[in-house]
Amino acid sequence: MNAGRAVGLLLGVAADAVLGDPERGHPVAAFGRLAERAERVVYRPSRSAGVLYTGVLVGGSIALGSVVERSARRGGPATQAALTAVTTWTVLGGASLGREGAALARHLESGELEQARVRLRGLCGRRTEELDRQGVARATVESVAENTSDAVIAPLLWGAVGGIPGLLGYRAVNTLDAMVGNPSSRYRRFGWAAARADDVANLLPARATAGLTALCAPVVGGSAAGGWHTRRRDAAAHPSPNAGQVEAAFAGALRIRLGGRIDYGHTAQIRPVLGEGRTADGGDVTRSVELSRVIGTVGGALAAGLALFAGRSPRR
Repeated sequence: MNAGRAVGLLLGVAADAVLGDPERGHPVAAFGRLAERAERVVYRPSRSAGVLYTGVLVGGSIALGSVVERSARRGGPATQAALTAVTTWTVLGGASLGREGAALARHLESGELEQARVRLRGLCGRRTEELDRQGVARATVESVAENTSDAVIAPLLWGAVGGIPGLLGYRAVNTLDAMVGNPSSRYRRFGWAAARADDVANLLPARATAGLTALCAPVVGGSAAGGWHTRRRDAAAHPSPNAGQVEAAFAGALRIRLGGRIDYGHTAQIRPVLGEGRTADGGDVTRSVELSRVIGTVGGALAAGLALFAGRSPRR
């Protein structure tokens, strides 16, 4: 049984909740700087250049994780737990997501629209200058939903089945998607590999997150049935095969409507309406943050259980 990995995942979740992100020398930020330098060297407006860029950076992250994992195993369960915990802490984003979402809810409840618009830019890549209060609230709930999958459940699941290499490899894929995976003129071809890799890496985690959203909804006064029903009915209409799953589940769980026009600066989209009922407001942002935290806690426990199950030795 892989008790060291399971304990490490739980400790990493606890460290993220208590300590938040490292204040200095964040490994993900360091990876981002490395990726920026690599982009300057290999960038060409072609898919082949993007495949090389993504493959080297993701492959290097997995290789580094494999070296650390082997060292951890040689050191015994305690060492494995400690190194897995540190890695989990550095790749999770649950605490920072909750902090930003809660701050946005306070701005909206206090009528501080301009402050909310500015703060929202740190949570998503949309233009916010023309958003009204309901627009900011809707964008925030959508971002909280998507990032609950991308920054919490997905790394935990990859950590459960892949250990430290899974944690680092997933975070590399997700970071590169955020950096170059958008459909702007510069990255439409170069970022194709990063975007597709992120789609594949999040295929199962997004659906697991949607299921956990419905399961946990009653804890925050939401509707489990609404989460299940809205995900089944509306998720496929979303242009993203993964974001649509969790956004639809959050919409149904919170009994609100999401979707509509989104302006990214380089492009604008008209998203289909997800859910039914009223438009999101500041109170719904607060509930989405609470729901995200509950999902993260339950997801951490399930990931630890999965790590134990995946690490069982087959009977001879």
